[in-house]
Amino acid sequence: MTSTGNRVLPVTDLSLVVLVGATGSGKSTFARKHFKPTEVISSDYCRGLVADDENDQSASRDAFDVLHYIAGKRLAAGRLTVVDATSVQAEARRQLVRLAREHDVLPIAIVLDMPEEVCAERNAGRPDRAGLPRAVIQRHRRDLRRSLRGLEREGFRKVHVLRTPEEAESAEVVLEKRFNDLTHLTGPFDIIGDIHGCSSELETLLGKLGYEDGVHPEGRTAVFVGDLVDRGPDSPGVLRRVMGMVGSGNALCVPGNHENKLGRYLKGSKVQQTHGLAETIEQLGREPQEFVEEVREFIRGLVSHYVLDGGRLVVCHAGLPEKYHGRTSGRVRSHALYGETTGETDEFGLPVRYPWAEEYRGKAVVVYGHTPVPDTAWLNNTICLDTGAVFGGKMTALRWPERELVDVPAEKVWYEPVKPLAAEAPGGHEGRPLDLGDVHGRRIVETRHLGNVTVREENAAAALEVMSRFAVDPRLVPYLPPTMAPTATSREDARGGAADGGYLEHPAEAFAQYRKDGVAQVVCEEKHMGSRATVLVCKDAGAARERFGVEGPTGSVYTRTGRAFFQDPEVTEEVLARLRSALTDAGLWEELATDWLLLDGELLPWSLKSTGLLRNQYAAVGAASRAVFPDALGALAAAAQRGVDTGGLLARQRERAADAERFTDAYRRYCWPTDGLDGVRFAPFQLLAAAGRSLAAVPHDEQLFWLDRLVAADEAAGTGLLRRTGRILVDTADEDSVRAGTDWWLELTGAGGEGMVVKPLQAYARDGKGRLVQPGIKVRGREYLRIIYGPEYTRPEQLEKLRQRFLGHKRSLALREYALGLEALDRLAGGEPLWRVHEAVFAVLALESEPVDPRL
Repeated sequence: MTSTGNRVLPVTDLSLVVLVGATGSGKSTFARKHFKPTEVISSDYCRGLVADDENDQSASRDAFDVLHYIAGKRLAAGRLTVVDATSVQAEARRQLVRLAREHDVLPIAIVLDMPEEVCAERNAGRPDRAGLPRAVIQRHRRDLRRSLRGLEREGFRKVHVLRTPEEAESAEVVLEKRFNDLTHLTGPFDIIGDIHGCSSELETLLGKLGYEDGVHPEGRTAVFVGDLVDRGPDSPGVLRRVMGMVGSGNALCVPGNHENKLGRYLKGSKVQQTHGLAETIEQLGREPQEFVEEVREFIRGLVSHYVLDGGRLVVCHAGLPEKYHGRTSGRVRSHALYGETTGETDEFGLPVRYPWAEEYRGKAVVVYGHTPVPDTAWLNNTICLDTGAVFGGKMTALRWPERELVDVPAEKVWYEPVKPLAAEAPGGHEGRPLDLGDVHGRRIVETRHLGNVTVREENAAAALEVMSRFAVDPRLVPYLPPTMAPTATSREDARGGAADGGYLEHPAEAFAQYRKDGVAQVVCEEKHMGSRATVLVCKDAGAARERFGVEGPTGSVYTRTGRAFFQDPEVTEEVLARLRSALTDAGLWEELATDWLLLDGELLPWSLKSTGLLRNQYAAVGAASRAVFPDALGALAAAAQRGVDTGGLLARQRERAADAERFTDAYRRYCWPTDGLDGVRFAPFQLLAAAGRSLAAVPHDEQLFWLDRLVAADEAAGTGLLRRTGRILVDTADEDSVRAGTDWWLELTGAGGEGMVVKPLQAYARDGKGRLVQPGIKVRGREYLRIIYGPEYTRPEQLEKLRQRFLGHKRSLALREYALGLEALDRLAGGEPLWRVHEAVFAVLALESEPVDPRL
């Protein structure tokens, strides 16, 4: 308890502050002076909410229900909360202490123990309290005096008592950060796993990390996850090194359960000297008593966990669910030290750990130790660094924010484990099922390249319908491609006659846009008129099982919405087999050091996947025109021969018939018969990812070089599956280069091609303001666009209308989907769990349900 008259009242920044005092003691005035209005919840105000009268005591029960509810919501959100009520009765305070404990925050009491005369005088000065009986004030003061000395026993961690108006007036509330809140420290950090007395390995690891006598020349900070002592040969040496680094400001340390037990022993408590404690006690017995006393004080001052780097990193010993991050309670400390068990024991007699990390969905990375594993593995944004150095494994550190792992092998088995180390290997996909809560409702997905991307609830619902009913196994859909915006509307004249209105899309605008964005070099890639297809191909069934957790399939071939491209799994496997063979012949498995690859491309012909659309929409229009125009033209021609003035109608109908014929020719170019895989072609244009690596950052010319080798290998084998993607490099600032790119497009589309996609040669390109530029701009051919906008879209009056089309939403959508796709690839390459990869993939599908002109 603070002494009377102490003007400074320390208050933890996340706590439940309870103002205690008789009516008229000045609680509300004190609250207004020292706290934000939004931080204070008044019982009088809550009475007014439920009864329209702040003095209606009959409404107190409902009013306090409201007060407790609001306070609970604020505490759950991590906000300082102040309760302005008399709280002179033990039961009223007990409910508030319980509320604080439920939310793992500190309850703090500020008591205004004012003289009776002061309270009476203040009440008399309030019109709504002027008639308050003096006996009420006396009862309040009796209740307060009866329990004042026991407030700390009730659970209040801090108690401040102000006994006179002068003390209350001169008091100053000072907010103190929680000991675990080190969010202002941004590193870089080197987080080191369990050491257990292995001082030699620790020194080797520190040296490998670049530390010289406990100091890093680049100013990095070491963070120890605890369990410094027990079992190993030199616990005092480890303590001396760690204590020295912490004392000099070069390290942080959280306690492990072994330090906690040693600390209790050093305080004189009776503990069982098991699990290596006896060895530590014996080793400390050879040290000076002053050092042992320093160890005791060091352990006493350790904080259960730290929240670092703006809340992005949490370090503790045994792991910590998100609801405990930055909280302060015995429950939080216990979980940080020991984790949670199921109450069962395994065949080795050890407690079965509750798999909290499998359920973790927090944004902060949690780095911990405690349970030895043979190898580190990321699991739901968490990682265990206890790799059993004392048991003959290795000692591991995580470099943050680089997320690089550094380890050194144990010099020997210092302590025989009760449980084989391999028995604790974190495991696979079957232990990490997808959860509806990961994708349901409004979601915000954090991406590395575009910040936060919001998914609306209604869009998530539409995606859930598709993904749950029609998509292939989510484990085999690690990526969905983004939509692509067309080039800005063109004002170019056509080169084919006065009747034509010109171009709707032309390369000039695409080159100009990238030139404006500061992109010097672009690659123009042939746009294949087929159906977008993503292919995941594994080297064999074992690789598919090991990395993607599936039995049977060796990959997948799926559409932009995650649906299987081929209904027959055997056809899918045949495609994968041919592609796998070409990858082997091209030497790409070895060159990329991978046993799986993810490719983006186009499956041809268009008719392979769009038969219904062709038959019911495009072919129907073509058939109708062929049925109508010959007779109509014949009738008009006959009338003209008889001298009837058709008023230009015949000429216009001939133009319309020619447009209809061009329309039919346009869609027929992209249709041809197939039988099984005979006639099917796959045109890959990007390698997206390989084992442990996203390939999205590889420049497009290098990408296409790999793919040319792949196509050549397929051609040499004679399977005829793969098709090369034509391309030309263009310098956006060079007129001759731009002209060559334009001529290439004219030649390509003149021969019946769909068009081209213009992409920055270097991936992740940004403009002069640091903003991500469009990853690709499609420039579709003039004849191809008849399929999209109708046979007569080139008429001047039609083109003028179409040139008013709005591209802003489409461009925004393309960038958001692109960033989400990159995020999925980064998470996949980083070995993150399925739900994390799928979160980004699902968001792409959800954005596809946003309303946008489908012709763009």
